[in-house]
Amino acid sequence: MIGIDIAIGIVVVAWLASAYRILKGPTEADRAIAGDLLLFGMVALVALFGVRIASAATFDIVLVAAFVGFLGALSLARVLMRGKR
Repeated sequence: MIGIDIAIGIVVVAWLASAYRILKGPTEADRAIAGDLLLFGMVALVALFGVRIASAATFDIVLVAAFVGFLGALSLARVLMRGKR
């Protein structure tokens, strides 16, 4: 259990760093990457809490959230590239 608590602490620190990057990021790409980090940090927290409470139902939530985050990252990259391939 202590390893899970340490991992939760590391994810929270990464969250704080990405929140700072969203607020102070010099470019839109920096903010987009930080937003992705926030989303996948949330996915990691849900997964870690699911392991901590031994819940099998959180796997489905993590899987769907990761898929939605991946699609969001793809669409945001497309917008930032302004449709160029």
